[in-house]
Amino acid sequence: MTYHEAIARLEGLQMFGAKPGLERTRQLAAAVGNPQNRLRFIHVAGTNGKGSTCAMLESMYRQAGLRVGLFTSPHLVAFAERIQVNRRLIPEADVVRLVAEIQPHWERLSGEDHPTFFEVVTVMAMRYFAEQQCDLVIWETGLGGRLDATNIVQPLASLITNIQYDHQKWLGNTLAQIAAEKGGIIKPGVPVLTATDATDALSVIRGLARNQRAPLWEITRADAGTGLAATTKLPLLGEHQKLNAALALATVRLLQPSIPVTEAQQKAGLETVHWPGRLQQVLRLNGQTLWLDGAHNLGGVATLCAALIALSPTRKPALILGILRDKDWVDMCRLLAPVAARVLVVQVCSERTASAAELQAVCQSANPAVTISSHPNLSAALRAAETEPFVVIAGSLYLIGEAMELLGLSPTLAVNERGLNEWGGTPIRRETGPLKQEKSMV
Repeated sequence: MTYHEAIARLEGLQMFGAKPGLERTRQLAAAVGNPQNRLRFIHVAGTNGKGSTCAMLESMYRQAGLRVGLFTSPHLVAFAERIQVNRRLIPEADVVRLVAEIQPHWERLSGEDHPTFFEVVTVMAMRYFAEQQCDLVIWETGLGGRLDATNIVQPLASLITNIQYDHQKWLGNTLAQIAAEKGGIIKPGVPVLTATDATDALSVIRGLARNQRAPLWEITRADAGTGLAATTKLPLLGEHQKLNAALALATVRLLQPSIPVTEAQQKAGLETVHWPGRLQQVLRLNGQTLWLDGAHNLGGVATLCAALIALSPTRKPALILGILRDKDWVDMCRLLAPVAARVLVVQVCSERTASAAELQAVCQSANPAVTISSHPNLSAALRAAETEPFVVIAGSLYLIGEAMELLGLSPTLAVNERGLNEWGGTPIRRETGPLKQEKSMV
């Protein structure tokens, strides 16, 4: 099997969509020896900030000399971004080997028992981290938490960064419903830390922690204004990253008895953290400043707008915007158009994209005074914005991945692997009132 054949076999799993539930992942993990039982995890859920918080934790623990696994999704350019050890991407040869080893097991499961792409990749990651003898794994949820494939592990701590609106079709239409899904990673007696400040969501998380007898630590903006979170110069732009840092630091302090990390190591970890595509600043040879931000929901867009006002109060950017149709794209446009000096709309390279014409109409309505143009793709929009001194690319992580390739920030792959991020999904079944408890719940 070649690497391209292995990727094609993973891509073939997309026909099974995204199905909530844990039993398929448990069966597949058991078939390969339950590698999760040989690992220690920090499990991270939430709407926004998961990836940044995971990157900060990974960096601090790596500074402490640990061998750290990092599991995140989606990837920006290469599939291997999802599975890293000490920030080294899983080698292509290991992707091929793991697909070859696990494929016979997933093929034995059929019908509703057939695992999805994300479930297979979750098991691949656990097996690889166990083989690599990782001391700790920073483990990000995919969608939600309660019925997410990552939820078969027993972590040292469970983190919930925040609760905002996203994936309502699957997680619910209220913050309380979304919190119940994200809070499903809370395990009996396992410490929980959250930076959630939405009243309804926090009430749900408190109730879940109380029911599970799980100690709960609530991290606030006041915590972000003290200690290393406030004094460390973070490479990641935006005030919101200080709150993510405060959450990560609180986790490290909580786990000190079992995994010691000195204050100097914590500081060094924060100072050297790398997480591309999140308010990432790029200075081009022609003098142009670019910001790449994967803001892809209302909460992320609101954070981007606040950062633009705070970090560039006198200069509005040209905005290159592309959004997926299954997001709150109308309200996202309404937030972003007023903070831009010019808007260039594009279609995202995904079957789920909102059309450029639709984006243009809503942006023009939200900011009638701004010049708005439509472009067939990101490459054309970048050429049209070449003379702009300040450009922001936002609206979708898919778009950011494409930008990283076009700008030479990531190697151009022989085969486009961004398509592996596509998924369908089946909404979580609900009854009127409280969420229905599935049999597969941990």
